[in-house]
Amino acid sequence: KFEFNPKDGIDNPALSLAEDTDGKGLGEPRFYLLNKESSETFGFCLHEELGCRGHIIRQVELGGLAQRRGLQDGDRLLQVNGHFVDNMDHSKVVQKIKASGNQVLLAVLDSNTYETAKALGRDLSQMLPTDIRPRLCHITRDKSGFGFSISGPEGAKGTFQLSVRRDGPAERAGLPSGSWLLELNGDSVRSYSHIQLARKLKRSGSKMTLLVASSAAEEFYRLWGLRVTAALADASWLPFKVRKLHMVKGPDGYGFLLKEENCSSGTTGEFLWEVDAGLPAERAGMKEGDRLLAVNGESIEGLNHQETVMRIRAQDEQVTLLVIDPAGDKFYRSVGLGTCYDE
Repeated sequence: KFEFNPKDGIDNPALSLAEDTDGKGLGEPRFYLLNKESSETFGFCLHEELGCRGHIIRQVELGGLAQRRGLQDGDRLLQVNGHFVDNMDHSKVVQKIKASGNQVLLAVLDSNTYETAKALGRDLSQMLPTDIRPRLCHITRDKSGFGFSISGPEGAKGTFQLSVRRDGPAERAGLPSGSWLLELNGDSVRSYSHIQLARKLKRSGSKMTLLVASSAAEEFYRLWGLRVTAALADASWLPFKVRKLHMVKGPDGYGFLLKEENCSSGTTGEFLWEVDAGLPAERAGMKEGDRLLAVNGESIEGLNHQETVMRIRAQDEQVTLLVIDPAGDKFYRSVGLGTCYDE
């Protein structure tokens, strides 16, 4: 059962997970969705400290985003974008936050509750809800159709539940039966009537991309008063995949040129060109026109060209780049994923 805590206020939307515990007086996990501008930080640091367990929230910036939302010094981080991280290597947790781009969903416990729960041998993952991430599914129609149907209360707007036919295109695309439709081809359906949705579906042609959420996830975000976005979605079912390129510098360098170019969206991006045959970049799988997303596990969102170059050069002899090809980049942007993709 999820309960909204009105004492936290509108600017600090935190959810409490109510469940029976073996230890009386234990606090409950708190959830925060942090949205920042590219020029901002989330307003806190994540520490690993000698003699203390867990990933510790520290240096909460006065007046910063984290403090305004309610994060407190000493809180222990349990989840990042729905992934349980308490048992994960600290550096990987830091990378996961940085790779989130400008939006991240965190679940934390206060320090006293965390230490008490650990002392009691509690499984902290059991204190958290599961299946709170929405899902993106790209469906290609076959001769029998898309393989799903839509139902909802008559006359109600924006309430559409999906039934999925076994072995059809929708099921093969990862669409869960019983999920709720949130976006169609990157557009919210919150204000759509059934007639408007039917028209939109018809105009989709032979392919469509749906953002959907389970009942538990839909309830989670509804009670929190937040709009579910594609940036938080599980994109592992989508047809275009990001690629991780690990390169060790040779005598002639890596063998590619990085250029900053304008995108059709009006923003700028970093693109990889002049990939030299036989050199490390080509051997790692780099293609002309690939867009650079991350360097050594950290998103380049918000960095200028020179800062990106310096990050690539930070390790003299090797580097790992996360890239997407032009077709994939165009597709992800069309559904609102920006530059933050699941690996």
